[in-house]
Amino acid sequence: MKRKNLLLLLFSIVSQIVYAQSANVSVSGTVKGKKDGKPLPYVNVLLKRVKDSSFVTGTVSNEKGLFTLTGVKPDNYILEASFMGLKTKAQELFVGNLSPFIDIPAIEMEETVSQLQGVVVTGQQQTISTALDKKTYNVADNISQGGGSVLQTMQNLPGITVQDGKVQLRGNDKVTILVDGKQTALTGFGSQYGLDNIPASSIEKIEIINNPSSRYDANGNAGIINIVMKKNKQEGWNGKAGLALGLGSLWERRENLPTIRPQYKMTPKINPSLALNYRKNKINAFLQADNLYTQTLNKNEFVTRTYDDGEVVQQQLKRNRNTNFFTSRAGIDWYMNDKNTLTVSGMFGSEKIIDRGDQPFFQKDLSQRLRLWQFLEDELKTTVMGTANYQRKFQEPGHLLNVSFNYTFHREDEKYFYDNILPASSGTDAFKLLSDEQVYDLNIDYIRPLRYGRIETGIKLRDRSIPTNMQFIPGVNSVIDSAAGGWATYRELIPALYGNYVFETKKWEAELGLRLEYVRIKYDVNPEHPTYSSDGYNYTQPFPNFRLSYKLNEHNKLSAFFNRRVDRPNEVDIRIFPKYDDADIIKVGNPALRPQFTNSIEVGYKNTWAKGSFYVAGYHRFAEGTITRISTVVPGSASVYAIFQNAGKSYNTGVEAVLEEKISPAYSFNVNGNIYRNKFNAYTVNNLYPIPHQFTAAEQSIVSGNLKLNNNFRFAGGLEAQLTAVYMAPDIIPQGKIESRFSLDAGIKKAIQKAKGEIFLNATDLLNTMVIKREIVGNGFSYTSKDYYETQVIRVGYNYKF
Repeated sequence: MKRKNLLLLLFSIVSQIVYAQSANVSVSGTVKGKKDGKPLPYVNVLLKRVKDSSFVTGTVSNEKGLFTLTGVKPDNYILEASFMGLKTKAQELFVGNLSPFIDIPAIEMEETVSQLQGVVVTGQQQTISTALDKKTYNVADNISQGGGSVLQTMQNLPGITVQDGKVQLRGNDKVTILVDGKQTALTGFGSQYGLDNIPASSIEKIEIINNPSSRYDANGNAGIINIVMKKNKQEGWNGKAGLALGLGSLWERRENLPTIRPQYKMTPKINPSLALNYRKNKINAFLQADNLYTQTLNKNEFVTRTYDDGEVVQQQLKRNRNTNFFTSRAGIDWYMNDKNTLTVSGMFGSEKIIDRGDQPFFQKDLSQRLRLWQFLEDELKTTVMGTANYQRKFQEPGHLLNVSFNYTFHREDEKYFYDNILPASSGTDAFKLLSDEQVYDLNIDYIRPLRYGRIETGIKLRDRSIPTNMQFIPGVNSVIDSAAGGWATYRELIPALYGNYVFETKKWEAELGLRLEYVRIKYDVNPEHPTYSSDGYNYTQPFPNFRLSYKLNEHNKLSAFFNRRVDRPNEVDIRIFPKYDDADIIKVGNPALRPQFTNSIEVGYKNTWAKGSFYVAGYHRFAEGTITRISTVVPGSASVYAIFQNAGKSYNTGVEAVLEEKISPAYSFNVNGNIYRNKFNAYTVNNLYPIPHQFTAAEQSIVSGNLKLNNNFRFAGGLEAQLTAVYMAPDIIPQGKIESRFSLDAGIKKAIQKAKGEIFLNATDLLNTMVIKREIVGNGFSYTSKDYYETQVIRVGYNYKF
């Protein structure tokens, strides 16, 4: 009763889903003669439980004296080695679940005395490790968002919220997105973009890492999200084909302001996908192709803007978007022998975006249209990536050397056309932007098992360059700053070295790591630019991480974490060219922007039982040089200039909890929640564009949070269903506040054709309640807005495995 009452209380406050699974571990070692040190073949090796001496598993050493016991669960054991003419040797063996490998000296046997001296422990990592350093979610289990994009899939995952097209962890969007453990141009190097255009059909699982170790890049203070692409290694031919169809914007949620083009309704979504795999002898070949075509009411924001002189303007920004994203990935695994593997793969992605937008401006009573801004954006993004990975397995299981080289080319080709229609005149402006990004990454990682843990070390070298050219083409009565165009080149060099030590005993777990990074950034710009000049910076910084856990018993554990991380400005954050995707809000980068350094601490408690688990953590982050956009107006202009700045210190303090429970074979639920306080200290910044001007902000803070509940149902005949509810409390944003949001998603799927086929039907935002409401206070103005963008989508699909 006490446990149930506690769970009900915590359920009402905060919680988070955890999909926990038991680890399967391999126990490996070597048996040798004590006198001559020669390997002893055909020795019987048995594993028994300490608590009841029951037999667990057994094997026989091979010609080299090596043995491996598979399928072992974490527990306390007795390991016995026996052979005719030699005395049986026995020793207690602790098998933990933090480190997948343990390596100690070989077992030495003799005729009269036998003494166990060495084993190696290897194993697969749990879906959720006991230390909670990683949470893993299978995309196929997210029934209510099947057939959509990666971003839409993430909306329902525990611990993740989505705001303005970016994912957040614990209310913070400084998240590094990885694809198969690597930063790629698909999602941005050190940033995140394009997630709403990557089809979820190409993804196998998503990993959330709140407290990354030193082996990961130091960028991203909120944590890391790793997207794992699909890949099969079964013998012979196998694969999967699928087709998902959807329909969004089922009706008009709010009527347009007068005199503009209609907003999108009944928008189609089409997502065919194909994955093929062939495995024979030493070769494994794979091919994957996905295409996601969507029409979307990408934005439909209604704004009331009030200036300090009393003027009130009513406006709307409506954007109809057509997107076609094609991605293909192919490669070969060559298993040269049982110790050496080479993988060569390539990826091609093409993303075509067409935006047609309208932005009318009216007087307060809508009696007179002051201005109409119409635009067409034609954007093509092309990504080509080549990867070579070499893995060397040493004699001891888990003793590895990995060497990888990645090359990425990413082209961004944008064309914008603007019609600025005034009561007495009109004109057309245009610009063209071309950016070619090239990235070379070299990674060398070494893992060495130890008696009670492992060491990890490695080096990384990145060379990245982004030459960009912007051409402004002003028309009659032009509103663009054509002098701010030209060229700019971003160059980034990052060598890094890391070391990580993992230790585990029956009661204690520890991880201590240090990453040392040197970063050199050069940003060369057109010397004729009216505001900015060439700039850059460099630093050498240590980034330590520490984790310590104490096991109260096999069901209860206490943990503590510390991390130091950095958020480096990305190229688009310092880009000198003004961006006119809104008639009155001009976004400009800042070459003087500097990195934001963050220290994080966390303490947690985890309890597990037969049908569920519970985890609660308290955390605190404090950042120096917080990166944010500052929106201001300048004398003589009605435009708002949104410029990135380092805004001093900020803090994020909260409590997060995770709860899952399997009530019966037919029903389980999982609920996650987060309550946190965001605070920004008062600050003053000097903006240089378009003319030097100063902005001062008072201290800003709020208590916010989110709650997410997943209900999962399993019925007879392979029928499954999911109902997901998401609530996000009001939160602060730069210079303002965003109101609460709520949505309800549902989905069903059924296995057919002897479980080889699957059909599904789902719907997002069933109640049509997801409206983004903001209040912004700027220098000389304020505004309130409601964005009725497309949130309600119905999808149906079919997948077949062969």
